[in-house]
Amino acid sequence: MSYQNQVEAGGALSRFTSNRWAQLVFGILCMGLVANLQYAWTLFVNPLEAKNHWGMSAIQLSFSIFIVVETWLVPIEGWLVDKFGPRPVIAFGALFAAIGWIIDSFATTLPELYAAAVIAGIGAGCVYGTCVGNALKWFPDKRGLAAGLTAAGFGAGAAVTVIPIANMIQTSGYEHTFLYFGILQGICIFVLAMFMVRPTPPKGVQPAPRVVTTKVDYTASKMVKTPVFWLTYVLYVAVAAGGLMATAQIGPIAKDYGLAKMPITLLGMTLPLLTMTLSIDNLANGFTRPLCGFISDRIGRENTMFIVFIGEGLSMLGLMKYGHDPVAFMTFAAMVFLFWGEIFSIFPAICADTFGVKFAAGNAGTLYTAKGTAALLVPLASVLSAGGNWDRVFIAGAAITITAGFLAKFVLQPMRKRFIDSANAAVGASAPTAQKAGGVIDGAALPQKAG
Repeated sequence: MSYQNQVEAGGALSRFTSNRWAQLVFGILCMGLVANLQYAWTLFVNPLEAKNHWGMSAIQLSFSIFIVVETWLVPIEGWLVDKFGPRPVIAFGALFAAIGWIIDSFATTLPELYAAAVIAGIGAGCVYGTCVGNALKWFPDKRGLAAGLTAAGFGAGAAVTVIPIANMIQTSGYEHTFLYFGILQGICIFVLAMFMVRPTPPKGVQPAPRVVTTKVDYTASKMVKTPVFWLTYVLYVAVAAGGLMATAQIGPIAKDYGLAKMPITLLGMTLPLLTMTLSIDNLANGFTRPLCGFISDRIGRENTMFIVFIGEGLSMLGLMKYGHDPVAFMTFAAMVFLFWGEIFSIFPAICADTFGVKFAAGNAGTLYTAKGTAALLVPLASVLSAGGNWDRVFIAGAAITITAGFLAKFVLQPMRKRFIDSANAAVGASAPTAQKAGGVIDGAALPQKAG
């Protein structure tokens, strides 16, 4: 190939990788590859206990550590993305995601298991925070949908591999499974990282018409001083807690109900009920994210939250009452994930709507720490369910989630509108003066006019 042809081929590749839809696809693939660190964990819990006899609560503490590290470091990782771009952060995350599961494969003590959780959490946070932040910046006109599609990779990605992971655990042991998938996932994410570029959203696009958005770009330090942020944060914690309990405990719940190994046939395929349920749950978890993101672009964020939060609470109560039947168990478990997974599209979108897009990766990462806070409640489920009684867990989760739905509609919605209207009015009144002073109003950066 001549030098000119090489230049032309390089230019075509550059144009392709710089396309916002291509960048969205790369982000979705990265999310899918890192998803097993969270969503396949429940498959390893019983084998870990059977071999090492550490106790279920002690093993599940590793899951909580992973979630806390994954989420609470995302603000730092988001700041790095805003400053240096997505490529180095995702590449770093790929290495740590691989190392975490490699350590899990050799762990013979609880401290080693917890150390692996810290390392894997850093890796997952780097990938997750970067990809979601990128989607928010590339698609100001389809923010809910783009965040939802990206988050869907994290929700549905595990659905593709949960069956081979479960089969490999049965045939080769959990240690070999950790090692094999850890290395495979890390290599694939690292390669994809090389194609990621800084977001350059198209000019002239407008936010969705039913979505209330700010004209002011707030830094994270300014954002956390606002009451609307903390109400949003509390709602995130409340709804995330129920879903995380289901994610971590669905395996033990199925075992206590006597359903885990029951063979069940669906679409001509026969699998243990737990394996089939996890596949369906992860598909539902992924499907709901772009769907509810798209709906929230059309009817508003809080209106969507009102519907799905109440739906999650009712699904938990249905799982409690009817879950001892195998078909009902699969149905209501899938509904719990269907009504829970959307938080990972709606909350990043509402954060960018409220606090601006310039610092979207860092701001969304700061809000995402709510998932880590919620993870601290996961071991509480093991305590409440002592003796195999899961009713207390379901009732508590349902009550909290349904309350969050009403708070989103009747408290957050008017509060957020007043906050944004006030900020936008201040921009209109103070923009000339503020721009002369460096484009800042009340500690938040003002958007500059193009051209």
